[in-house]
Amino acid sequence: MIPLFKVFMSDNISHEISKVLTSGFIGQGPQVEKFEGLLKDYFGNQNVATTNSATSAEHLAIHMLKKPLGNIGVGDEILSTPLTCTATNWPILTNGIDIKWVDVDTNNCNMNLDDLERKITPKTKVIMVVHWGGYPIDIDRLKDIQTKTEKLYGFKPTIIEDCAHAFGSTYKGKKIGSHGNICTFSFQAIKHLTTGDGGCATFPQDDQLKRFKLLRWYGIDRDDNRKDFRCESDISEVGFKMHMNDINATIGIENFSYVTEKLLNLHRENANFYNENLKNVDGVTLLENKSDRQSSYWIYTLKVERQTDFMNKMKDRGIMVSRVHERNDIHSCVSQYKSHLPSLDKLVKEMICIPVGWWITPEDRNYIVDSIKGGW
Repeated sequence: MIPLFKVFMSDNISHEISKVLTSGFIGQGPQVEKFEGLLKDYFGNQNVATTNSATSAEHLAIHMLKKPLGNIGVGDEILSTPLTCTATNWPILTNGIDIKWVDVDTNNCNMNLDDLERKITPKTKVIMVVHWGGYPIDIDRLKDIQTKTEKLYGFKPTIIEDCAHAFGSTYKGKKIGSHGNICTFSFQAIKHLTTGDGGCATFPQDDQLKRFKLLRWYGIDRDDNRKDFRCESDISEVGFKMHMNDINATIGIENFSYVTEKLLNLHRENANFYNENLKNVDGVTLLENKSDRQSSYWIYTLKVERQTDFMNKMKDRGIMVSRVHERNDIHSCVSQYKSHLPSLDKLVKEMICIPVGWWITPEDRNYIVDSIKGGW
């Protein structure tokens, strides 16, 4: 079976992890700091902090926006897409904030920005977007919507970009993670860059980073110069335990250059092959691919007629395919937020993801294309 996902690990990791395990220091330490330094340089943004998961990063980011220090209060809402992993939306609920669902753009699987603009109200304090598959949403249009909202209601909703699929993606020549919004990234097992499990957040402002770093470790300032490190200074705000450790950071450090210098290019090469060879195939519709943005192609999504028949044919041919994420709005725990989403209703009957990752050889991708061209 040609897999849809595969975990990448550098050959050097076992040796480097052994050194950490026997160092006597396996918590948040110098390896975390080193890994964060690599990320800062890569994103072109010095305001980067790691966490033990992307879910933790999103939970903390939303927590920071709540009153009294933020502007989200009881009865306010976050507008979000239901086409994503539940890890995007459950942190909204665990922070006690209401969700309002926004429909999708069937051309790219991202949030439908026309529907977003229609649904903004004075209660909309945050917009949560996802770069599906690594394909960046129209960030300029998002900023225009922010500006229009400010004129209407006197405030700009905060934009949080869920970049779990989008490590290495670019919008208008700049890396995703550096466009002036709060961004969260995933380093979970099957992502481009894995730390075993982990995540990070990037911020546009220094003070946001400082508070985030406090909150990820109980509210304790680990960077101060107190004479007894084991006895913390005054904690002004209760925090959590959501930091990364040196074991995970070491995995990230050793994988980093392989991902940024080789693996991302292999994903794109395979995707470009599909873009060229599947563009005129009966029963297949390719997604949008604008020249002002570059996808990381964590997954390759297309639309097919007779989705179930397609999936059965690919299984018979030994090719793993999937929609990858179930729409979040159908779960019983969010039944109170049910909304009419006609574009999503249509899209989930057509969309499917085929293998595109670094493990796909030229022979594999030819086989996949031939299998699709053979009909179903």
